[in-house]
Amino acid sequence: MSHDTHIYVRSQAEFEYAKKKRAEEMRGHLATFAIMIFLTLIAFTMVAAGFSVYLIVPIILLLAGIQVVLQLYYFMHLSGKGHGMVAFFLFCGIFVAFITILTFVTIIWW
Repeated sequence: MSHDTHIYVRSQAEFEYAKKKRAEEMRGHLATFAIMIFLTLIAFTMVAAGFSVYLIVPIILLLAGIQVVLQLYYFMHLSGKGHGMVAFFLFCGIFVAFITILTFVTIIWW
């Protein structure tokens, strides 16, 4: 009983296509990382500047939500093919959780 190992040799065109796709994906990751660093700097600057807590908390929560969506979409590879249904249910769950928390906060605070 022997095990045959099949080695697939890619052509030059396939190699170039894969290289181009990896470069595009890396640019997307770097751009997303830069956006997240910028959002974090905004939050730190607002806290360091001494803005009101009533202004800072909602903005920081909004920036954190944006970062969560960016991380899920780019770094967890939800932007790839075949993840449409998973991404749909995940983001619907996040939306329902947000509405639920907003409802309870509204009921308690007002």
